[in-house]
Amino acid sequence: MRGCFDNFSKETKNERKTKCGIPYSFTFSGVSIGSILLFLPFCFTPSGLSHLLSPPKKKKKKKKKKKTKMGGSAKDLQSKEELAKVLQEGAPVILHFWASWCDASKHMDKVFAHLSIDFPHAHFFRVEAEELPEISESYSVSAVPYFVFFKDGKLFDTLEGANPSSLANKVLKVAGASNITEIAAPASLGMAAGPAVLETVKELAKENGASSQTESSKSDLSHSLKERLQQLVDSHPVFLFMKGSPEQPKCGFSRKVVDVLKDEGIKFGSFDILSDNEVRDGMKKFSNWPTFPQLFCKGELLGGCDIVIAMHESGELKDVFRDHGILPISDASEKSLEGGIADSTSGLNTNLTARLKGLVNLNPVMLFMKGSPEEPKCGFSRKVVEILQLEKVGFGSFDVLTDDEVRQGLKVFSNWSSYPQLYIKGELIGGSDIVLEMQKSGELQRLLIEKGIVSKESLEDRLKNLISSSPTILFMKGTPDAPRCGFSSKVVNALREEGVNFGSFDILTDDEVRQGLKTFSNWPTFPQLYHKGELIGGCDIVLELHSSGELKSTLSE
Repeated sequence: MRGCFDNFSKETKNERKTKCGIPYSFTFSGVSIGSILLFLPFCFTPSGLSHLLSPPKKKKKKKKKKKTKMGGSAKDLQSKEELAKVLQEGAPVILHFWASWCDASKHMDKVFAHLSIDFPHAHFFRVEAEELPEISESYSVSAVPYFVFFKDGKLFDTLEGANPSSLANKVLKVAGASNITEIAAPASLGMAAGPAVLETVKELAKENGASSQTESSKSDLSHSLKERLQQLVDSHPVFLFMKGSPEQPKCGFSRKVVDVLKDEGIKFGSFDILSDNEVRDGMKKFSNWPTFPQLFCKGELLGGCDIVIAMHESGELKDVFRDHGILPISDASEKSLEGGIADSTSGLNTNLTARLKGLVNLNPVMLFMKGSPEEPKCGFSRKVVEILQLEKVGFGSFDVLTDDEVRQGLKVFSNWSSYPQLYIKGELIGGSDIVLEMQKSGELQRLLIEKGIVSKESLEDRLKNLISSSPTILFMKGTPDAPRCGFSSKVVNALREEGVNFGSFDILTDDEVRQGLKTFSNWPTFPQLYHKGELIGGCDIVLELHSSGELKSTLSE
């Protein structure tokens, strides 16, 4: 096999040895002296990053080391059969895939060992990734440390990277104790996650019927601040602490909650936490909720963005509002076009409202911009035009610079104060930042397909288009500036040394492309280098061509 395949049989351990990347430090509150002494020597790679199973430059061979012994009460998994037997029991199971040459694995194992003590009813197993490739391949392990979580005998979640807080939170989700007093203040969780885990413990207590009422965090607030925060919370039946305002949200999560409330037709008050740092920091303690937005109903915290969206989609949010006597706005004059906040269209006359409705529905995709698609008169408008052209979407446009009535009226009509504004099937999508974010995540294409604007591209056609998107293109793990495997890094270095211009595609960001390309090219590993639509090969072939001096001439043909 060639390249960075999802197994570990190709290279020796010595060839894969690497050092920790950027130091990552943690700040812990309420930690015992012993805990501090235990964690001070640690050096983690950044959250979400991990040691990649890839070979750096070859070093002199060393004598084979004895198998590294890891600490704690967790066990070493011996076989796939052993795992299958344990999973049949239905108890929570957590696997830690590690490598003896990876310091981050060893550091994370200390957290893992403490967690195994705090959750004795769960099974904690270590899996040496390179020694048990059959198991590693089963869970697509390509980097360590890597964790796999099972609940009721089924795969529940995974985690890649040295992130103690995330590890502790995920363990709590699969192995939370039924009695909150058992884990009220476990030492390992305090070290690993701090407030984030304590918040999860609180949620577990609530789910298990235990009392979750605590005033410890509120007691840290001054009387005057507590009084002020309570007044804000009680100032409206529905109140949202957010970043920005409903008319101009300054984060995507706040915008989503505003959209949900509009869709529910609910009047609400709001407070911009960016305008007052005392309120911003105080609300985290007051509500015992560390992030924003925060939505309150009749003085009770409902939750943040994810919870509000889930409640909205399930219909539970509507029931909560109804149970609290909060009904949707029925007077049409108080509602926006999409049933949102009151007074958003009350300043428009009937004729202008009718005209604007006609304009936003003039084409399935309609862009209100400065200038025209051929001659945009602002960079933001140009950016959206380029995105639509890249997505091969036909669209209509309106130059707001030519009609001040439309320019000013649409701001009120859409409750959106800037341009460009993109509409799909009469619905406002947003401005340039939102459209760009949606395009990068693939959400824009999914929406266009869902609305019937574009037909779904077959996987084969998509792969052909990707391969032909650049004369020379490298399908790799990571990006040229931040490769996520040693084989990809070697090919990038070879191409750069030859002075070859090339495009790239990160196969870790799209599993459909990752799996599809293996079949399409009949080549099971990555990286894969293409030139003028033809496969050149993987890491070994590229390095051979580079060593023989044939690479540049091959890519010049």
